[in-house]
Amino acid sequence: MKTRNLIYRYLAIISIALGANFANAQSFPDRPITLVVPNPPGGLVDTSARLLSEPLTRVIGQPIIVDNKPGASGNVAYQFVAKAKPDGYTLLISYSGYHVGNPSLMDKLPWDPVKDFSPVALLTVSTNVIAVHPSVPVNNLKELIAYAKANPGKLNYASQGNGSVSHIGTEIFKQNTGIDLVHVPYKGSGPAIQDVLAGQVQLFITTPPSVMQHVQSGKLKGLAVTGKSRHPGMPNVPTTAEAGLPSFQLESWVALYAPAGTPAPVIAKLTESVKKSLALPEVKERSDAAGVELRYLTPTAMDALLKKELPYWDKAIKSANIKLD
Repeated sequence: MKTRNLIYRYLAIISIALGANFANAQSFPDRPITLVVPNPPGGLVDTSARLLSEPLTRVIGQPIIVDNKPGASGNVAYQFVAKAKPDGYTLLISYSGYHVGNPSLMDKLPWDPVKDFSPVALLTVSTNVIAVHPSVPVNNLKELIAYAKANPGKLNYASQGNGSVSHIGTEIFKQNTGIDLVHVPYKGSGPAIQDVLAGQVQLFITTPPSVMQHVQSGKLKGLAVTGKSRHPGMPNVPTTAEAGLPSFQLESWVALYAPAGTPAPVIAKLTESVKKSLALPEVKERSDAAGVELRYLTPTAMDALLKKELPYWDKAIKSANIKLD
């Protein structure tokens, strides 16, 4: 009898807890929502957060606050959200360079990319551009690959730092083509692009905002974009598939995540609201001006994308023996 009473009490407690969670989910949201950004203001990740915040405020009916928490290669923000209460009010603006790169770059990561977060939606993607200095005697991607093979170790490439997307992406490019390039890391795209423009470094694979105006002016040669379609700001630059290298694609993505354990009805409300926000015409206009592509994916599709990319990036990072400073 005592055991049966204990079971009944246990079931009652569970029922009350589930009922409370359901009630909270039904009333969600009833206060402001915070988007935690792992980068400082400016750039792809922060831009994506601010593209979403204003329309999402209107769609969901509560203020959306953007909170920049840069530091430790994104770990400050990721750890903060991983430990946050899973109620939908503290969300992570996740960057692919951190979410799929850090697990392989760091031995003791204070968060798990799958277990600690629940996907809400993919927000934006940004292609990359393979750009070279005009002094390099090539005019297309095939010629670049042939020239690099004929001159192993002669060409240098810039990156935004060890473990950055530009670093890992160029190493994947090397692995795909069998060429030898020398890595020159910088602290950000600003100093990198200056040396590329000066011809001190010959090649840079990076996002369009860093090189677009220089390709347009002829100060750099844009050989290919690494996405599925051409970039509207550089319509004459072919995709890697069009240029003869369909095996190499490199897109940086930004997605919205909640702490693991966030109730399913809350995730459903968030993802539907994000979908409506990204579909607004003014958001498309702003994203085009910023050089990023809006691309919504459901939580299930986002989960599949992450699980596909984790082993791909892990193999590339380990093959190139990439380590953080």
